[in-house]
Amino acid sequence: MMVQAQLHCLCVFILYLTTGYGQEGKFSGPLKPMTFSIFEGQEPSQVIFQFKANPPAVTFKLTGETDGIFQIQQDGLLYHNRALDRETRAVHKLQVSALDAYGATVEGPVPITIEVKDINDNRPTFLQSKYEGSVRQNSRPGKPFMYVNATDLDDPATPNGQLIYEIVIQLPKINNVMYFQINNKTGGISLTPEGSRELDPIKNPSYSLVVSVKDMGGQNENSFSDSTSVDIMVKENIWKAPESVEIVENSTAPHPIKITQVRWNEPGAQYSLVEKEKLPRFPFSIDQEGDIYVTQPLDREEKDSYVFYAVAKDEFGKPLAFPLNIHVKVKDINDNPPMCPSTMTTFEVQENERIGSNIGTLTAHDMDEADTLNSVLEYRIVDQTPKSPIEGLFLVQTYTGVFQLAVQSLKKQDTPQYNLTVEVSDKDFKTFCHVQINVIDINDQIPIFEKSDYGNITLAEDTAVGSIILTIQATDADEPFTGSSKILYRIRQGDSEGRLEIDTDPQTNTGYVKIKKPLDFETAAIHNIVLQAENPEPLVPGVEYNSNSFATFNLFVTDVNEAPQFSQRIFQAKVSEDVAIGTKVGNVTAMDPEGLDISYSLRGDTRGWLKIDPVTGEIFSVAPLDREVESLYRVQVVATEVGGSSLSAIASFHLTLTDVNDNPPRLVKEYTGLLFCHPLREPGSVIFEATDDDQQSLRGPHFTFSLGSESLQNDWEVSKINGTHARLSTKHTGFEKRVYNVPIRINDGGRPPLEGTVSLPVTFCTCVERSCLQPTDHQPGMPTVGMAVGILLTTFLVIGIILAVVFIRMKKNKGRDNVENAQASEVKPLRN
Repeated sequence: MMVQAQLHCLCVFILYLTTGYGQEGKFSGPLKPMTFSIFEGQEPSQVIFQFKANPPAVTFKLTGETDGIFQIQQDGLLYHNRALDRETRAVHKLQVSALDAYGATVEGPVPITIEVKDINDNRPTFLQSKYEGSVRQNSRPGKPFMYVNATDLDDPATPNGQLIYEIVIQLPKINNVMYFQINNKTGGISLTPEGSRELDPIKNPSYSLVVSVKDMGGQNENSFSDSTSVDIMVKENIWKAPESVEIVENSTAPHPIKITQVRWNEPGAQYSLVEKEKLPRFPFSIDQEGDIYVTQPLDREEKDSYVFYAVAKDEFGKPLAFPLNIHVKVKDINDNPPMCPSTMTTFEVQENERIGSNIGTLTAHDMDEADTLNSVLEYRIVDQTPKSPIEGLFLVQTYTGVFQLAVQSLKKQDTPQYNLTVEVSDKDFKTFCHVQINVIDINDQIPIFEKSDYGNITLAEDTAVGSIILTIQATDADEPFTGSSKILYRIRQGDSEGRLEIDTDPQTNTGYVKIKKPLDFETAAIHNIVLQAENPEPLVPGVEYNSNSFATFNLFVTDVNEAPQFSQRIFQAKVSEDVAIGTKVGNVTAMDPEGLDISYSLRGDTRGWLKIDPVTGEIFSVAPLDREVESLYRVQVVATEVGGSSLSAIASFHLTLTDVNDNPPRLVKEYTGLLFCHPLREPGSVIFEATDDDQQSLRGPHFTFSLGSESLQNDWEVSKINGTHARLSTKHTGFEKRVYNVPIRINDGGRPPLEGTVSLPVTFCTCVERSCLQPTDHQPGMPTVGMAVGILLTTFLVIGIILAVVFIRMKKNKGRDNVENAQASEVKPLRN
């Protein structure tokens, strides 16, 4: 019996560990309130807990929401006899009491709570097998226009009840683009950005979707799923700009007045108006139904049209779509009288004007809309003052306002001025304008010079431009200060180059002859000038200018010695930098106004590259040119007259040197820090860069690299990285601890190609943090062992050379001695 009891206890303990129920990790204990969690679907007869009772209790009693599932044995063993279902009851409230032998309660009842934990034993199910919805084109992307809903009986607080929605099919699917999207958690269906732009009920009025739902958050391959179909109708977008609105100005109807409307595709939009331009007043409003009103009478003459925007926003203040353009035109009524162009309009008419000639045009204005009956004006003369010699001397064209002489020519001495009253009217209003007509004198008198010959004038050729050299005067008997009496002076002969000009005083008609351009003795020393006086107004027929309107004077120009003049300020030439010495590289030219000979010289030839022929102005090279020293060489050329006052002038000579390939490649810098840590554990490499002082092409230099000695090929290797960089690599690890000067041959690939050999120092040394370790026991000024050996070997070498030279001199003649001495002094390069 004891063994069976022990086995029974072991069995119970294993069941507890398997199910994992209970609190505080205990399988049995005293009677007290407890809570247990049990997964639904567990096999029946699973032990939950064993309660222990103190005497006199001998048995236990279970009451509450047992549902016939939970039982307790007399020894306090609580268990369930069939699988639990969370969807039937998620929590069981039980009570356990301890009874004595007579069935009386000695402990309890105490509450026992059984929480049924969920397992994924229910599939999600859509509430409808088919959904129908509609959406308007151009609706805002991302805003749901319908929802699909599914339920799952599993616990929504666990992944078992977490549902994920997905659109799996869209028909039709144009260009493989999805027009619809779904919120995977809420089931809200909305348009994608592409759908918002491209949905068109004319092209495709409907779409069919297949929507799936999965539990377990859609992340488990064992999750359950369901699907439903969704039919969506595409409706036309009603968010459109309305037609242009016309409003009659100065309306007396009660305001506000509805003028048009806008509508968003869905209810609940918040509407507002936005001005396109800032105005002193904005006479429009919109209500939350989308109706637009004019709030006060409009005046077309103040503003004839308005353009503003209607905006629709959602409940969060975000725009639902692009604003709509609202255009309002203000319709004109005839509410403005004609307006005269000025208080008095003045015309002039010549006294000999022919009948029917146009005198002038009166242009009145009407603020009403142009090209309508409201702005059509009619003109009529209603009064003429004075009425002599007769009334009706003038007429005006009814619709153009053009005034004409109607009856006869006028005489200024009879009546110099007429005042007219003109009625200007539109279809409802009339205005009176005033016109003054002045009779002006005709040009029947010619200008007459006060004298016909102004004599001789002598001037130096360097007389300043703008100088007044002569004052002339003519008179005209026509009415003063009119076009008939105003005098203009012209030079008719003797100044073909335009060196003179004449200004006229408008008050006195005095003329001032001035120098307009510099005088030139060498060009013309004598000018016989003929002047003419004339009126800006034409002479009347039968009257012509005669000799009284002409005058003369003689201008004598005296010579002034002037400096030579170069043909241009800067002379430019271009040559190759490798031209031979003595090559002509350019030439300059200058002339002396007096015709004197000129001598040329250079100034500023700091490098001594050039010389100039003092007679011809030809410039030659006298030394090698070097573009790398100076690519644009600037000097000054001095032209000095020979004889006379030895005046001189200066011009610039710019010589551009074009490049030739005359510089071999070289290292871009001095490489002193190329090192390898000794002993070398594996082959390594260093990178170096080359350059060239010659001008590079647009593609840059293209150097090739190679070792300077074939004997080094077992130790080193050179490989090109690009046109300027190369890599020097070791081929083994057996190098000594010292500096190797590796010769590198670099070719620039030019025309012709140039090649240079450079020495690249590479150090093998004991390293500390990639730097050479310096011995600490070596005192400054004291040679190291290596230095001492080197000094000793050098001494022996020098002594050997001296003995060899003495021996050779004893054997050979002086000429042979020199040759062999030179050969003996050669030192063969040591292999690094």
